[in-house]
Amino acid sequence: MLLSIVIPIMNEEGNIELVTAKIIEVIEKISDYEYELIFVDDGSTDNSLLLLKKLHAHNKKIKYISFSRNFGHQNALKAGLDYAQGDCVISMDGDMQHPPELIPAMIAKWRKDGYDIVYTVRKDDPKLGYFKKISSYLFYKFMNLFSDINIEPGSADFRLLNKTVVQVIKQLHENPLFFRGIIPWVGFKQCAIEYVPNERFWGASKYSLKKMMNFAITGISSFSIKPLMLSAYCGFFISLTAFCYGLYAIFTKIFTDTVISGWTSTLVIVSFIGGIQLIVMGIIGIYLGKLFMEFKGRPEYIIREKSDE
Repeated sequence: MLLSIVIPIMNEEGNIELVTAKIIEVIEKISDYEYELIFVDDGSTDNSLLLLKKLHAHNKKIKYISFSRNFGHQNALKAGLDYAQGDCVISMDGDMQHPPELIPAMIAKWRKDGYDIVYTVRKDDPKLGYFKKISSYLFYKFMNLFSDINIEPGSADFRLLNKTVVQVIKQLHENPLFFRGIIPWVGFKQCAIEYVPNERFWGASKYSLKKMMNFAITGISSFSIKPLMLSAYCGFFISLTAFCYGLYAIFTKIFTDTVISGWTSTLVIVSFIGGIQLIVMGIIGIYLGKLFMEFKGRPEYIIREKSDE
């Protein structure tokens, strides 16, 4: 049996050797498995690629793919899956926060219990900052509220996929990619394993608030048209309200002596409707932008160099 482990990295020179040693230590305890470690260098500007080349020269089971520029974490995951040859593929981050010690339990769920997908769910870390907890909660809350799939709160890109599932994902050519939505969408027999994330050994998180917001928008727009439906309902409601107000204004003008002040109410109504229109146009623009990018048919990533097979 061949086990493939895909590790996307970007500027992780201080973590590469440690995560490699830890993964190999865990895998070698499972005597009936061969392995390949596939690092996907997502446009690093530090010495990450140089370290990967040295590791590959020492151990041919350690492979690398280097992008021509930064294409994003999800695209790096896709590249790793495209090139993986294993009977199952485990994806994990290269910052040591995904514990390699969980790999045997994931394999047991796959081999003994027959699960095609074994995904992980992060437990609440007492050391996690208040802002991080709130932003994570809101992320999954909005995702499940506005999308047509259910994503378990705390789910991560640390998962095991059977070879059959990997073959299905290889056929997908979405842009942008959102694996936390794709995995529940493809179906198959799935189960979850909880884990407590390790502390980052070196460096800082690459996920800023802006990236998290873009990630959420990508997820919602990739798996649901609910925002478009909400825009239509909102437009209908505002139109109905404006129509009723117009009837009221006409009635007041004809049948009463009340002077319609006009300026304030008109300003408020015009500003409100104008704001709603901009929001609706923005939502429509997101979906049109996704269609535009899909229509171009550009590759999900460009490989500058890779290790020998």
